[in-house]
Amino acid sequence: MKELNKTSNAVYKLNYHIVIVVKYRRKVFTNDKIISALKCFIEDMSKKYDVTIINQECGDDHIHLLIQTKPSTDLCKYINILKGHSSRMLRKDFKDELSDKLWGDSFWSPSYFISTVGNTSIDTIYQYIDNQRNQMQ
Repeated sequence: MKELNKTSNAVYKLNYHIVIVVKYRRKVFTNDKIISALKCFIEDMSKKYDVTIINQECGDDHIHLLIQTKPSTDLCKYINILKGHSSRMLRKDFKDELSDKLWGDSFWSPSYFISTVGNTSIDTIYQYIDNQRNQMQ
């Protein structure tokens, strides 16, 4: 994970830790089918935007992503597209499971957390994300 990436005019290593929270902090990620669907969706959508998912895991009411991007990636656009498309998909595919927790057109909180990740702390972030499922039990 420590190697550098190259384009014709840049050498870079861009890793980000993103946390996206469910609206009202509702605990919707207690169902393994919902978690699996969200993770697969994020993987697929990220490939379309040339974003590499290094790691991802859900807490009860949020998801952590550790991603790697190119310098040309518009992170705000990427995150908003992830939130919007995943919201529609989850509310459609899991309508019965989510109807008592969320209502209207909202799924995600309008805000999010993003932080750059340096090479020295990426392993710590990776372990933190991996342990999210363990913290719920």
